[in-house]
Amino acid sequence: MEPKLKVEDFFDLTKTSHRTLFEGPEIVYVWDVLKKIKDYVKANLKPGIHGKVMETAIVEKDVTIGEGTVVEPGAYIKGPSIIGKNCEIRQGAYIRGDVVVDDGAVIGHTTELKMCYIGQKAEVPHFSYVGDSIFGFKGHLGAGVKISNLKLTRDQVVLTIGGKKFETGLRKLGCILGDESEIGCNAVCNPGTVIGKLCIVYTNTAVFG
Repeated sequence: MEPKLKVEDFFDLTKTSHRTLFEGPEIVYVWDVLKKIKDYVKANLKPGIHGKVMETAIVEKDVTIGEGTVVEPGAYIKGPSIIGKNCEIRQGAYIRGDVVVDDGAVIGHTTELKMCYIGQKAEVPHFSYVGDSIFGFKGHLGAGVKISNLKLTRDQVVLTIGGKKFETGLRKLGCILGDESEIGCNAVCNPGTVIGKLCIVYTNTAVFG
């Protein structure tokens, strides 16, 4: 049986403000979305601060901050990045660019994001790193979860699922986290971790593939 690796196997596209990011003939498997992020952000970015940026927070040019969003002191947001409406960007968060944070999401204290999509009402609230990843609606990380996006050998990420190998064409691939899935505190997702909808990963677990 062919593994379920299409976008619709992971995400309900009625629960995203960025549906076109997930659509198109180039999207064969869910990780192909990552190949679109850089161009998507560039094409859809409308720089402007429509929420509240608190004192000592830094928001560089080429960043959108949506209505109702609060960027707390000490947060640093590099462009190009799109931050949606009613988000919390908490103290000490670091957003490095080529990032889409959808409406109602929480990016927490000392959490770092790079080249990723964080879905509506998703939460990355404490001490996490998320790079080259796609998180769905209400995806949640416990404190200290790390998403590893680069193999020690620095070569292409190849997934083995159901005994079949899938060449991703990506040198960097972190985690695909389906809608309403949760990863427990201090877990590590190795490069090329693919987690479906409504899943739970227990604390202190190392997961991959």
